[in-house]
Amino acid sequence: MVVRRPPGRRAQILAVAADRFHRSGYHQVSMTEVAAGVGITAPALYRHFRGKPELLDRAVRLGLDALADGLRAAGSTAELGAALAAVAVGHRPLGTLVQRDARLLPPARRAGLRRELRADVALMAAVLRAERPELSAPDAELLCWSALSGCAGLSYQSAAPQPRRAEALLRELVAAVLAVPLNGTAESADDTAPASQRTQERSQERAQGRAQAQPPEQPRPQARREELLAAAVRLFHQRGFDNVSTDQLGAAVGISGPSVYRHFDSKAQLLAASLVRSRERLRHEVDGAISAAAGPAEALAAGLGAYVDFALRNGDYLGAMLSETERLAPPDRRAAVDFRRDFLRTWVGLLRQVRPEYDAVTARIRVHALFSLVNDGVRNRPYSARPDLGDCLRRIGRAVLGVETS
Repeated sequence: MVVRRPPGRRAQILAVAADRFHRSGYHQVSMTEVAAGVGITAPALYRHFRGKPELLDRAVRLGLDALADGLRAAGSTAELGAALAAVAVGHRPLGTLVQRDARLLPPARRAGLRRELRADVALMAAVLRAERPELSAPDAELLCWSALSGCAGLSYQSAAPQPRRAEALLRELVAAVLAVPLNGTAESADDTAPASQRTQERSQERAQGRAQAQPPEQPRPQARREELLAAAVRLFHQRGFDNVSTDQLGAAVGISGPSVYRHFDSKAQLLAASLVRSRERLRHEVDGAISAAAGPAEALAAGLGAYVDFALRNGDYLGAMLSETERLAPPDRRAAVDFRRDFLRTWVGLLRQVRPEYDAVTARIRVHALFSLVNDGVRNRPYSARPDLGDCLRRIGRAVLGVETS
């Protein structure tokens, strides 16, 4: 007797898996949990998919295929906005799956995913340049990546907004991003941020050179602890918590793997401490800039500038915060989530003071879009290497927030 599988069962499984991965993080979800969400047994699930990596791969591909189909049918920037908005709402987990979990895919699949996204952006950029021929190819592509990343911010909403309303607002955001003037920003941008960044890089290089010239036992315990915190953020972001060993952490600062335990009781404690230290710096820099401003509009502008400057210098932290929070122990995870909620609440409240016609939902969507495009922008090569990236992100950020761009 032939056993017939229910029609649409694979699509149902992928929808449940995408939602579970989106809400809890890839590592926190088991095949048994996905099977239960569909109403089947785990052995039955394995008849459709060989394991979690294939589930993640197929869930990502499902959303990207929908995106590519929508973009190929778009002949104007308005239609690009409609396509991006429809996918962001209809495949809401896609943003977190791509930005957070896709790095856990096998290398060949990660490279393929990157090629697909670049092809999508190239298609978008061609449409944009047909309407704005003054844009250079790099400027057009940066705007298109920013629009894509901004729409992905909808994934980070704790509660899904009403679909039609969300689509309408995202179309508006995409139109605003694609209209941002960037031509010539490299010449007109304030060079302070890039210069300070280059100064910091040179200082770091000199410090690394001194450290290599000195015996390994020279750094004081507190200095070594700080080095470990910085190395942990970088490695956890680049490779993922589970793919980084204590030997690798030790080697990054010139000590043996077991010596890491002189400073931290466990790798999990090191992850928690590294994220806490970065949160403290983010709060100090951004909240400090907001508090020092004269009024709401000035505070919002100062906060945006401080956040972009922080992101340019701390892309690894922003990536680790996004991808590794779910790996924290429950108390540390709650503290991280509470910080993000408080941080978001501050920005939403400030934006609504500047734009009182925005309700809370509108302001949250705009703020999430801002954070998403900035966090992506500073880690998205080759665009992250632009010397005027800070100025570009501030311009695009003001457009997304709906505040004056002059």
